[in-house]
Amino acid sequence: MVATNLKAATLSLMDDRASMEAEMNAIIAQLSSPGGPGISGNLVDAEGFPRSDVDIPSIRAQRARLLVLRNDHKAVTTKIDENLQVLHSAKLGTNGPHPQSHSDTSNFVSGRTSQTSPMVVDPTSRIPFAMVDEISDASPAAEDGLQLGDQILKFGNVEIGDALIARLASEAQLNEGHSVPVLIMRQGTQLNLTVTPRHWHGRGLLGYVSLMFFSTGFRN
Repeated sequence: MVATNLKAATLSLMDDRASMEAEMNAIIAQLSSPGGPGISGNLVDAEGFPRSDVDIPSIRAQRARLLVLRNDHKAVTTKIDENLQVLHSAKLGTNGPHPQSHSDTSNFVSGRTSQTSPMVVDPTSRIPFAMVDEISDASPAAEDGLQLGDQILKFGNVEIGDALIARLASEAQLNEGHSVPVLIMRQGTQLNLTVTPRHWHGRGLLGYVSLMFFSTGFRN
């Protein structure tokens, strides 16, 4: 009964997180619309005066709301991670290792969803570890389909865990000129992309991509 209640509570938290993600994506899209200041762009002109081409009070309110949502998202994600670890520990303690766990995870990562309980899936494959909050136009990442607000669940062999920045950089360098599968969450829907790290006229193999890393109970 305890496990059932915890599972139901975790699924409810996942629904709450999906709603937060949808609202964050909507705010980011509005702030980053043509002529907009973006998430962190200046609200003053070159002479230091407030910009007259944007609604400054509205932008400040949206940015404040986005900050609140980000903090709430981190807290909810941490709680989800804690609950999933308890559920899996309880499952291993009573039934031993589940022989289908790797198969279920592979099906999930490849984009095929199961009709059984979502708790069968490896929890780490369901947790985004970063969100794209800035991306260069015409960069390899942008041209290959990565968009502002996309949440990264898996980049090549990199999933949630320690030393994410170093691991992501290494994954891109090791796969220069080769396709890298990327699993993302976009507006509540999981998508599979293929990104090819490569040289272009700008810096880096993927271009300038700013990621906001989520706190999920793991160290970075």
